[in-house]
Amino acid sequence: MKNWVIRKIEKKDNAAVAQLIRAVFDELNIPKVGTAYEDPYLDLMFEEYNKPKSVYYVVESDGKIVGSAGIAPLENEAETICELQKMYFLPETRGLGIGTQMMATCLQSAKDFGFEKCYLETMPFMHAAQKLYTKSGFEYICASMGSTGHTSCPVWMLKELH
Repeated sequence: MKNWVIRKIEKKDNAAVAQLIRAVFDELNIPKVGTAYEDPYLDLMFEEYNKPKSVYYVVESDGKIVGSAGIAPLENEAETICELQKMYFLPETRGLGIGTQMMATCLQSAKDFGFEKCYLETMPFMHAAQKLYTKSGFEYICASMGSTGHTSCPVWMLKELH
């Protein structure tokens, strides 16, 4: 895949991002209850991340949205802790190093916002994602943090931002 770029989400991307996230859920048979699939703002991602200390990025390739991820404060947690949110990539983007670059972009934004730790939740069978997370310095923790509402995500990870 050539001609891809990571950029901040624009309002015109909302429908494509929602479609991308739902497509990955369907492809990987991720539970739809108790996960990001149920989030009420899935169709309004630009608006949701147009808030203080929040940012959402998309990967665009030849005019098509093929990946996305964001950073936002972790709800009901210390203000120094953010969450890596809704990191999803279409199959054609995987294994090309795009996730690594997206991760670096998101973590740099988290540092720029002044966060000290970054939290994430994922599914046990998402091995490639967990490999990326551990390679990026995330460590497994024993319990969930904050109030994400994602009761079906039983894998929790945390990274110290230095």
